[in-house]
Amino acid sequence: MTVSTDEFKQALQLWASGVAVVTTHSEKWGIQGMTVSAFTSVSVEPPQVLVCINDRADTGEGIQESQCFVVNVLNKDQQEISNQFAGGCSQQQRFENTLWQAGINGAPVLTESLMSLECKVVDKVHAGTHWIIIGEVQNSVCRSGEPVLYYCGAYRHLSAA
Repeated sequence: MTVSTDEFKQALQLWASGVAVVTTHSEKWGIQGMTVSAFTSVSVEPPQVLVCINDRADTGEGIQESQCFVVNVLNKDQQEISNQFAGGCSQQQRFENTLWQAGINGAPVLTESLMSLECKVVDKVHAGTHWIIIGEVQNSVCRSGEPVLYYCGAYRHLSAA
């Protein structure tokens, strides 16, 4: 017996996660980015992370061409950035009101994000409707602040205990 799609989605809503925007830059596609919640560390030696990207997302095509990406973990004041990069507008519109600079491989680093990890692709695995993209971290930038979290279909913030 397999869990239904609705049951699976309902269960996953109970998993609190950080919110990140994955960005890339390629000759064919230009700058691209999308909101993701499926991001995690893989290895410390060498430093590696993974992101899961829907195989229909155009940002995945840019990552395939460029072989690099940046994971930008959003801070508590960037909910609108998360919404902007979640879709519904063009790639150009996603970057219009977002402060960024080109990273070491040309991919956009969102300069107001909590943390940015610049990565080169080392592996890519297709699983169901998504690509699992593993990147080796080439550069990291940490900034002060608190993360925005996503839980039960809404944005949340950390609170003092």
